[in-house]
Amino acid sequence: MKFVTVKGQDSEFIGLVDESENRVLPLKRAWQACFGNHDFPETLLDGIEMGKEFTDKVQQLVETVKVEAYLPLDSLTLLAPIPTPRKNIFCVGKNYAEHAIEMGSKEDIPTDPIVFSKAPTSIIGSGAKVLNHQEVTDELDYEGELAVIMGKKGRGISREEALDYVFGYTILNDVTARDLQKRHKQYLIGKSLDTSCPMGPWVVHASNIENPNHLAIETKVNGEVRQSSNTENFIFPIEEIIYVLSRGMTLEPGDIIATGTPAGVGKGFKPPRFLKPGDEMEIRIEKIGTLINSISVE
Repeated sequence: MKFVTVKGQDSEFIGLVDESENRVLPLKRAWQACFGNHDFPETLLDGIEMGKEFTDKVQQLVETVKVEAYLPLDSLTLLAPIPTPRKNIFCVGKNYAEHAIEMGSKEDIPTDPIVFSKAPTSIIGSGAKVLNHQEVTDELDYEGELAVIMGKKGRGISREEALDYVFGYTILNDVTARDLQKRHKQYLIGKSLDTSCPMGPWVVHASNIENPNHLAIETKVNGEVRQSSNTENFIFPIEEIIYVLSRGMTLEPGDIIATGTPAGVGKGFKPPRFLKPGDEMEIRIEKIGTLINSISVE
């Protein structure tokens, strides 16, 4: 199952992308047409909070609905799957050893997860423009990442049970203003500029990804491969990240966790290769899809 949040001519709604990735089933509208009631969530966040009842309803709908109920994906505007999360996005820093080295040295490889956050107002969907923010930064950078969407509430989650708490997975671009990050001695401002968190194009349900710690990940800028790795190279696998975050802190349905970026960011080149107006970023993760965004020219 691939879940999207999209905008049509007059409304936003959640949908299910078919196997061709060319068509979308508008879930609430189709539910009303098939079963004659409004007992279906409005947003993906509402659906995630319903738990298994939500995915059961979606499966029931898929087995009932006619093909005419689907809409062409290219007739809709993709939004972030969760356009307005209730919390900051949890982010893990330096979770690939080679990235930690390119940002410093072997001494910078962490022994415990480095965790920071991005503001919810930074989120945009696939295809949307990332503002160039030239009035505040000269060092805008890309970071392709696998993102985890939590599906259940929990605190003190064990490593063994951690993946049972996951609803699904998506792609996230942790766009970063490196100069702001350095100047303010912390990550929040440099990571939270408006439009600096492209996410999508959809959320793939956890049942469709057997091992999220073994997925190929690649980032291109203007068609040139900059990052190429695999989540098997995580220093801290997803189970460990969830275990650490949930020790004394409650994780909730819809929480977003960005798992870190591989080597190949712009700052890691000598000289650095920061983003420029008009640059296109394309992040592909195996079994999920491709997230594409470009930097605004104005």
